[in-house]
Amino acid sequence: MPEVYDPKKGPEKKRFITEKIVKQPLTKGQMVRRGVMFLLAAILFGGAAGASFAISQPWVSRHFGEKPPTEPMISFPKDEITETAAESEPASEKSQEPTEESVEESRAAPESESVEKIVRNAMENYRYTVSDLDALFASLRQQVQKVSKGIVEVHSVQREVDWFDNPLETTGSYAGAIIASTTQELLVLTPAAAIEQADSIKVTFADGSEVNGRVKQQDTLSGMAIVSVSTGDIGEETLKSAEPLILGNSYLMREGDMIAAVGSPAGVVRSVDYGFVSYIKKNVQMVDQTARVLYARISYDADQGTFLVNTSGELIGWVMVTEEEKSPMTRIMGISDYKGILENLTNGLAAPCFGVEGQEVSESMAERGLPKGIYVLNSVTDRPAYTAGIQNGDIITHVDNREITTMKDFQNTVDNLECGRLIHVTVQRNGRDQYAQLEFQVTVGAR
Repeated sequence: MPEVYDPKKGPEKKRFITEKIVKQPLTKGQMVRRGVMFLLAAILFGGAAGASFAISQPWVSRHFGEKPPTEPMISFPKDEITETAAESEPASEKSQEPTEESVEESRAAPESESVEKIVRNAMENYRYTVSDLDALFASLRQQVQKVSKGIVEVHSVQREVDWFDNPLETTGSYAGAIIASTTQELLVLTPAAAIEQADSIKVTFADGSEVNGRVKQQDTLSGMAIVSVSTGDIGEETLKSAEPLILGNSYLMREGDMIAAVGSPAGVVRSVDYGFVSYIKKNVQMVDQTARVLYARISYDADQGTFLVNTSGELIGWVMVTEEEKSPMTRIMGISDYKGILENLTNGLAAPCFGVEGQEVSESMAERGLPKGIYVLNSVTDRPAYTAGIQNGDIITHVDNREITTMKDFQNTVDNLECGRLIHVTVQRNGRDQYAQLEFQVTVGAR
């Protein structure tokens, strides 16, 4: 039919039929089949992912490395200063009223005195032989032989060239003592000279096996360093025999105690010597601490490393490298005063340094008007305290917001500081009429 045109309405619009396709709902059977297919696909892809990981993991570990498991921090129990019963017994206790026990002891005294007299007379009249002397030293020799398994030889290797560009290799030999171990490494204490200017480090064990070592940390103030040896480079038999030395308590040492020197007492690694503690000097001022120094008549080579053990085979110190006037006596650094520093070094941490030599203000000093704290005898040049402005004669009363009254407080506080950290320090400085309080910001350094 032809299109009808109406001038008022215009051309008539055509109408079209529109349809919407509606998806048929799934039947129960279709839903079950699809669920099973989804589950099978998940199992298939999961298995493929697991197999791919198992196959590729060794290759990825070899080429990209794998972070080793975190080792626990090495910790050395700190020792407390103790005195013998005779030294610490107050005089008032000796004059107490007698008790029933003391009366009974006094009645038994004549009998015990007679036994002691018989024993003393027998010992005085006994003629000792060489065999007796050998028997006396046999136990100590056994201890030294056991300790020697924990002594190593540290080789400092330096590579140079001669005038004709030919490669040269020089090696220095030093003694080291194994003092700690983890599942991944052995830690060796050795003189710092063993690592200075070394291009590489070799460590030789008691059985002759040699492995590579690396510098773990060092302390320039004491002249000691820690060298690390990977347990993966050490044979199983060598690892079993190379037991770390037990760290003893040098506070328990007394004049007359017998000691043995191991390491390089004769200037040759693995030499041995015996001697006795002749004198113990207490409260020796050192940087950031006071220490007990043991004196003995015993052979030593401080540069190559000489370590001292007690009759139980425990490490109680080492010969100090010192620039003091030469003395016929060997000066030994007691290990108990050094355990805090040693703990940092063995964990690869730089030992913190504040940089003063001082002494605690005594009661007599306090009576003269000095504030309680640490009297600075020497603010060491170019060390953190000196750089911050702390001077000789200042009295340190607070470090890092902790009150300081004794050298033990001060040493423990410094041992727990972090190198590079900015701390707040309070000192009292003597003025014309009285002490004035001053505040300093000190950046903790490293030893």
